[in-house]
Amino acid sequence: MQLYDFGFTDNMMPEGRTGTPARVISVHKGRYGIVWDGGEGYAQLKSKEYYYEGETFPTVGDFVLIDPVENGDSRITATLPRRTFFSRRDPDVGRGEQLIAANFDYVFLMQSLNDNFNPKRMERYLTAVRQSGAQPVVILTKADLTDDYLPYILETSRVAEGVETHIVSSQTGYGMEYLNKYLQKGRTLVFLGSSGVGKSSLVNALAGEEIMDTSGIRESDSRGRHTTTHRQLVMLPCGAMVIDTPGMRELGMWDVTEGLGQAFTDIETLAQQCRFRDCRHENEPGCAVREAIEKGELDERRLESYRKLRTEAKYSDDKVSYRRQKEQWAKSVSVYSRKMKKEGKIKK
Repeated sequence: MQLYDFGFTDNMMPEGRTGTPARVISVHKGRYGIVWDGGEGYAQLKSKEYYYEGETFPTVGDFVLIDPVENGDSRITATLPRRTFFSRRDPDVGRGEQLIAANFDYVFLMQSLNDNFNPKRMERYLTAVRQSGAQPVVILTKADLTDDYLPYILETSRVAEGVETHIVSSQTGYGMEYLNKYLQKGRTLVFLGSSGVGKSSLVNALAGEEIMDTSGIRESDSRGRHTTTHRQLVMLPCGAMVIDTPGMRELGMWDVTEGLGQAFTDIETLAQQCRFRDCRHENEPGCAVREAIEKGELDERRLESYRKLRTEAKYSDDKVSYRRQKEQWAKSVSVYSRKMKKEGKIKK
């Protein structure tokens, strides 16, 4: 199999660079599974380039340059520019960025039709995916668990307006044919969802064989064990590729300013009409967002999610800046209130 089958194109190779192009197909502690023209194996980072010269650390899906080693681990010398990438706040260190995947076309936001279904989690995932630059697709799995899809569809349309949504069952095959349009040769998909949602089962169903381990869910809380222990890229028989990720119940926001704007277009548009540029949409006078809620044009729950994600992203990225913005907001509201009282527009 050639690297072109894994989505590589000639224009990805920078001019003047030397080395053999390869793609990272799995990430382990200190080692990377890679494929290149006519070969597959493992590689490690070349210390000089990555630890001293600041080369971007690779993740699963990245295209890299390597110095092949015939009977051992090859050396990764460079990470090629990414088309898309997906990251979160590193759960181990709290504030650092942890890359999840790179160079993908679609992200399947997966939730199952049981207690796993969580609109707030869907909003978090959607915000991160919008930031990545890829196209989000909502996949509601385990359709065999219920006969009433309408409540799930309505709630999904509320939090993911305009995003294509498919209801499927890996067990019965229900709805699987609608996923074929995403499974084009050379395309890469990311499966994103918490443990027990059925990611591995869906990969097996799309592949037509058991290529990934699966496990059942606990009936008490609809949660499952992590069947994927490391991030990996899987080639399907149709030529499309899937990046599966370990189950993530929480998704720490990391640099999602653009993603928030795209995931919450309705709120961002209204916010431009607020009197204060840094309006928090609470009790400030002239708040267009609060006015829309009072008129029934905007759901209060959606504002709560937006506010929480925006606050979390700002706080995790820069705590000092967050506190400074908070103080500036309080000061501007106070100045405006004193002005209105002085002019007699607000009772003292």
